[in-house]
Amino acid sequence: MKALIVSVDLGKPDFQAHADEFAMLAKGAGAEIVGTLVARRSRPDAAYFIGTGKLEEGVLMADEGEADIILFDQALSPAQQRNLERGFNRRVVDRVALILDIFALRAKSHEGKLQVELAQLQHLSTRLTRMWSHLERQRGGIGMRGPGEAQLEMDRRMIGDKVRLLKERLARVQRQRSTQRRSRQRGGILSVSLVGYTNAGKSTLFNALTRADAYAADQLFATLDTTTRRLWIEGAGQVVISDTVGFIRDLPPTLIAAFRATLEETVQADLLLHVVDASSAQRDEQIAEVDKVLSDIGADEVPRILVYNKIDEAGYEPRVERDEHGTIARVFVSALRRAGLDGLRGAIVESGKISGNNESNIQNLQSE
Repeated sequence: MKALIVSVDLGKPDFQAHADEFAMLAKGAGAEIVGTLVARRSRPDAAYFIGTGKLEEGVLMADEGEADIILFDQALSPAQQRNLERGFNRRVVDRVALILDIFALRAKSHEGKLQVELAQLQHLSTRLTRMWSHLERQRGGIGMRGPGEAQLEMDRRMIGDKVRLLKERLARVQRQRSTQRRSRQRGGILSVSLVGYTNAGKSTLFNALTRADAYAADQLFATLDTTTRRLWIEGAGQVVISDTVGFIRDLPPTLIAAFRATLEETVQADLLLHVVDASSAQRDEQIAEVDKVLSDIGADEVPRILVYNKIDEAGYEPRVERDEHGTIARVFVSALRRAGLDGLRGAIVESGKISGNNESNIQNLQSE
């Protein structure tokens, strides 16, 4: 499908990285990009986000490139989306809807599909009015009020019922996960979760550590479903390691809420391995974005180690770095080349012992 991208520069320093990332999202969704319209604004236009002048320029670009769809790299209000669709005379998909579309494309497990469907319905429920624009000859037009309003109310009720049903199903999944976690905790098994920005190489590292075959690809959101494996690490014994969904700038709040059950693996882990793309020019900003989401889901207190991956592309050597207290802070590895993995295993053992000691201290305090 041919797509025109509308990229809006609001004066933020990470604009170019944001725009490049959106282009990757578009390609990941299967779009053929025929052009990019860049609009610079100090603040969004209330009606069109980009203003009427840029809208006219965009219409000409879309016509010239024979674009089928307009991909907008910001989250749009329902009114802005409706106005832009009328102006372009084409379907407009904003950042939130594009991410949801990719999630729908990639989700494989029953749970993942439930979570995506819930997020899509919650997003759709705020935009139902635009689906009935073909009934709007004129505002308050005679004979045009009843049918549209009745159908709209029916749609809202149907979506509301479906959302409740999906939440009940996901709650059952959450309870099952909780039972599995309690069983692992009773067995004294260390729980490790891989987290990080999307495309940082988490799945490749997961496969390298566990000799599993989880799907890994050079694209955003290659992994959506949490994959869990057991492995034996000398000095730590049995370890449960989980590969989780990657984070991204401006992850839709509905998606964070819908994926709560999956991300709870992260909240309940004994140790987080925060995988970083060492070769990325935006790695510091990506680390900050992941930290923000971890805080949002209540996982900011879980012990973590920064794992700088793709060192073969960044020109670093495998090594382990410690902070001023002697605690392991960073481990440099190449999951693809399987370099530095012994150092990472050692870091997991050391951190696991610290975590185990803290757990024992907490239990002792509770028994007293």
